[in-house]
Amino acid sequence: MRRFLPGFGTSSPVPARPARVVVVGGGFGGFNALQRLTKLLGPDRAVLTLVAPTDYLLYSPLLPEVATGVLDPRDIAVSTRQALPRVKLVLGHVTTVDFDARELTVIGPDGDSTLEWDKLILAPGSVTKQFDIPGVDEHAYGLKTLSEAVYIRNHVLAQLDAADALPDTPEGRSERAERLTVVAVGAGYTGTEFVAQMQNWVKGIASRWASVDPDEVRWVLVDVADAVLPELGARLGKEALAVLAERGVDVRLGVSVASATATSVTLTDDEVIPSRTLVWGAGVAASPLIARLGLPTAGGRLVVGADMTVPGVEDVWAIGDAAAVPDLAAGPSKPTPPTAQHAQRQGVAVARNVAASLGVGQARPYKHTDLGLVADLGGFDGVAKPLGIPLTGPVAKFVARGYHLYALPTVSARVRVATDWLYSSVLPTRVVNLAQVRSEDALIKKAQAIDLYDRT
Repeated sequence: MRRFLPGFGTSSPVPARPARVVVVGGGFGGFNALQRLTKLLGPDRAVLTLVAPTDYLLYSPLLPEVATGVLDPRDIAVSTRQALPRVKLVLGHVTTVDFDARELTVIGPDGDSTLEWDKLILAPGSVTKQFDIPGVDEHAYGLKTLSEAVYIRNHVLAQLDAADALPDTPEGRSERAERLTVVAVGAGYTGTEFVAQMQNWVKGIASRWASVDPDEVRWVLVDVADAVLPELGARLGKEALAVLAERGVDVRLGVSVASATATSVTLTDDEVIPSRTLVWGAGVAASPLIARLGLPTAGGRLVVGADMTVPGVEDVWAIGDAAAVPDLAAGPSKPTPPTAQHAQRQGVAVARNVAASLGVGQARPYKHTDLGLVADLGGFDGVAKPLGIPLTGPVAKFVARGYHLYALPTVSARVRVATDWLYSSVLPTRVVNLAQVRSEDALIKKAQAIDLYDRT
C-alpha cells in the first residue's frame, strides 16, 4: 500500500515494523526535528523517541529576561510532552553511542539504561566554553540554563541586600565594593544582553534599598575581542558600546580573566577587581558527548555532510551547535554558526532527510541564509540587523521582541511572554528573592551537566 503526502510525492509501502527514530537533545534542533517528523511519518512508519535531560524546550535567547524577573522561568520552558504528544520522552544524558550495535547508553534519574535505534539524530547542543583559568570553575556562573538564570538573579539581589546593611567602616566599605560589583565575561550576546538588562533592572528597583544607589553598582564587561557584539558588525557594535557607556558600564576589551576568587577577579592586564559576582558567557563549545564518539570533529563540532549525515556511519545525522554543518549560503568551507536560528531550521531539514531515508520524500542539503540577528539592551534600547538592515533604539527593540515571539514554538508560549512584557511595562518590577537554587548547583559544570562526562 502506498500513501501520498502533499508536497512529498508518493511514499514507499508501509514497512512491516515501524523504524525506531531516536533524537538526542531536546533543544532547538531536536525539538524542531521531532515536530516535523510527527507530520511526515505516521505511527506505522516510525516510533519517535527523544532523549533529553529536561521535559521542556528552553527558549534560551530570553534567559536574560528571566534573570531580571521580567519573565517567569516557565514562560520560556515549552513542555515537550504537550507539544510533542506522540514522542516518547526518555529523561537523561547520553554518555556513549555504539554505532555497530546501534545502542545508546543513557544516564537518567533512575540510573543507567540502553536504548536501541534504527535512525539516529544527534542534537545534544552546546555548553558554556570552559577555560583552564584558576578559580573560574569554583566561582563563575553561566547563563545557559533556567537554574543559572534564576540563581544569578537571586544572587545579585542578595549581594545588594547585604551591601545595604553593611556599616560605614573601612571593612564595611571594602566588602561593599565587592558586593556592588558585577563582572561579566564575554561581549557577545550573552554577556552584553545580561549586563545591559541587569543594569536597567537594578536601576528600576532602586527603592528596594535604603542606602544603595544603583549608580554605585559597578558593571564590568570583559572580552579579549576588540568589539562588542562583533556578530552584528562594527556599526551596531559601536552603537551597543555607546549605550553601555552612557549607562556607566565599564567595558574592558582586549583583556580577559587571569584568575578568580570568591571576592575578586584578576584580569590579564594585572588589574584586580573586587567582586563577588562573576558571570561567564565567553562563547560555547559542543556538548561533551561529541568528544566521546570517536568521530572526526572540526573546532570541536562533529563533521557532517551538507545533508547533515555523519560520514562513516549509517543512518546517523547531526545538527545544531554540536555539528559543523557546511554553510552553503556563505561557502561550504565554513560551518554554520551555532545559533538558535540555524538549529531550528536544521531540525526541519534533517526531519525531511530522515523521512526520505524511510521512503517518504526527497533528501536535500541544508542551505539557509540568516534572517538577521537581534540584541535587546533593556529599557527602550536594542540593536538589530534583520535581513541585513541595521537598526538601533526603540525600533530595534520592537524588532527583537517581534522576532522572539515569532520564534517561540507554541502559541501559548507567545501569549505568556507577550503578556509578561505587557505587565512589566505597566506594573512594578518583581524583586522577590526566592532563593530556589543552591550556589553549588548553579556552577557551570553542575548546571550544564559537564561534570557528568568527567565522572563517567
